[in-house]
Amino acid sequence: ETMGILDNEGMLVDRRHIALMADIMTRDGMVKGVTRHGITKEKESVLARAAFEVPIAHLVEASVKGEVDNLTSVVENVMINQPVPIGTGLPELFIKMGKELKKK
Repeated sequence: ETMGILDNEGMLVDRRHIALMADIMTRDGMVKGVTRHGITKEKESVLARAAFEVPIAHLVEASVKGEVDNLTSVVENVMINQPVPIGTGLPELFIKMGKELKKK
């Protein structure tokens, strides 16, 4: 049904993207919307929740609860203009390898 709607609007979306969204929306056994009340509310990252809708409400709630964002995913690192800790954004791997070689 989703593919039919997107096709009618002239939008080309790979079926795997739709399947991925369906998996995320139903992973707990219940269908959840891609809204601030659905899957977005379950994100661990304060900044990732704030990036979607009503940022001030998410930030105030997180500060009242004393939540800390460890900046481990793409969204929050892009928001603060910091290298993303994946792929080439993991320079620690090279540092550790360098230390290992010096020990030998």
